[in-house]
Amino acid sequence: MEGSAADSVRTRSSWLRCYRCWSQNLEVQLHYEGILKVDPATAEAVEPVEEVQEAVVQCLDCMHDQPHLSLAFYEEDGRRVSRIEAVDDRWERMVTGTPWVASCTVAVDGDDVESCSGPEAADSLAFAAFGDHGTREFFTHVRFHKHEEDGSIVIHMLIELYARSIEEATEVLEGGARGRLTITSLAEESRPPASGGDGPPH
Repeated sequence: MEGSAADSVRTRSSWLRCYRCWSQNLEVQLHYEGILKVDPATAEAVEPVEEVQEAVVQCLDCMHDQPHLSLAFYEEDGRRVSRIEAVDDRWERMVTGTPWVASCTVAVDGDDVESCSGPEAADSLAFAAFGDHGTREFFTHVRFHKHEEDGSIVIHMLIELYARSIEEATEVLEGGARGRLTITSLAEESRPPASGGDGPPH
C-alpha cells in the first residue's frame, strides 16, 4: 500500500468508530421525506419540489448515536457515493477524551421551551438548554425546572459529555449553553470498557 494511502487508512481508523465503546460496528440510519412532481406524460415522479434528509450514524454494539460522524454525498464517475466523514470540531475530543459529569443549571427564556410537562418535557428542556448538544452529544438528565417571575425557566441538570481536560469540558458546556449557565460541579469519570477488548485508537 502506498504511504499516503496507508496514512489515510490509519487516520480513518482513529475516528471511524464509536466514541463511547470504540466499536467499528456502525450503521447509518437514513430518514428521507420528499415531495416530487409527477410528469403527466411518463407518470414518473421527478423534479423534487422539496426534500428533507437526515442521517444518523449509530453503533450497533452499544446503540449510541455518533454525533462526531456525518454522512456526505459525492458524485464519482457519474454515480452518487455516500461516505462517512468526521466532524472536525468534535471527533478528536469525543473519541480520545473521557466522560465528564457536570451538575449545572441553565436559565433560558420561557418562550424557548416547547413543553415543560408530559413525556416530551425532558427532551424539550434539554434542547432549550443546550440545543443539538443537549439532544445528541450530551447524556442529559433533567432533575427539575423552576419558573421564575421574569418569565425565564431555570433548568437543573446532570450532564455527561466527553472531553480531554476539565478546561475543554468547561468550554464545551459554555459554548453549548443557550442561556445563563452555572456549573456547580464537574468531575471526570472512567471511560466505559472498549467493545471487544480493543484498546484506544491511535
